[in-house]
Amino acid sequence: MSNISTINRASLLLATAALLAPASVSAQQENREDIVVSGQQEAQAIVDLSEAPRGPEIEGIISARDSSRLQVTADDGSKTIVGFSDQTEIKASKGLFGLGRKALATDALLNGLPVSVETVQVGDELVASQISLRDKDLKTANMIHNGTAQGFAEQTAATEALRSRVGDIDKYNVKGTTNVNFDTGKATLSSQGKADLCATAQQADAMDNALLLVVGYTDSTGDYEYNQQLSEKRASRVVNYIQQNCGWKPYRMLTPTGMSEADPMASNDTATGKAQNRRVAVNILVSKGLDGL
Repeated sequence: MSNISTINRASLLLATAALLAPASVSAQQENREDIVVSGQQEAQAIVDLSEAPRGPEIEGIISARDSSRLQVTADDGSKTIVGFSDQTEIKASKGLFGLGRKALATDALLNGLPVSVETVQVGDELVASQISLRDKDLKTANMIHNGTAQGFAEQTAATEALRSRVGDIDKYNVKGTTNVNFDTGKATLSSQGKADLCATAQQADAMDNALLLVVGYTDSTGDYEYNQQLSEKRASRVVNYIQQNCGWKPYRMLTPTGMSEADPMASNDTATGKAQNRRVAVNILVSKGLDGL
């Protein structure tokens, strides 16, 4: 365990999930209607999406959205931008084995919601023809979004953090930090790292009102842009593993961030120091207002 005194507001602001700027698609009408983008650059489907060629199926968690696009983050940390419109079918499965489905409106597409997206290719963009999700995941996402207390009496701080997409370290007491290390240029978790992550989740789960903050780092090998992306990918990989394999709930996770080669634990002048710096720090936090309750 080590402390995280070097993590500050500037570090956490890097975790803000930026809404995606809509991309431009040229509008064409040659004796037929097509999918176009308005003057505000918002995708508007004016024909049946089945007329467009089929694109890939994408699975992951909604990590950002605006009025016409989603960002879907997969288990491996990769991000895909997908447009949607009034013609996109949004369906939730329910009941035993996911049988039974109900149609939903676009306001059901909340950040943090696991989805499976069928897409079509429209010019250079992917547009969702159908978005599938599970009813129980939607209920959980709605509880977080609305700040309800059903089953989440201790999660007032977590809900607010997810709404703002940024955490303020001054609001929390640090209860402990676990570092998991990575090979050069890699974001693959070792067996020891996986065991340490689940042990940390178990430790945090025993604390009242505990949240986790995940921060990724690199050594000095490579340029800044590469290291920034690598640190974010490492943080995302740790978040996914904790949630999927260690039973940690998304609403108890503050927004993860990548810090590139900032805040090194050791000198980057030696191989040993670089090995210590290639890490993800998993920090156990408790809101100062709830600590001891």
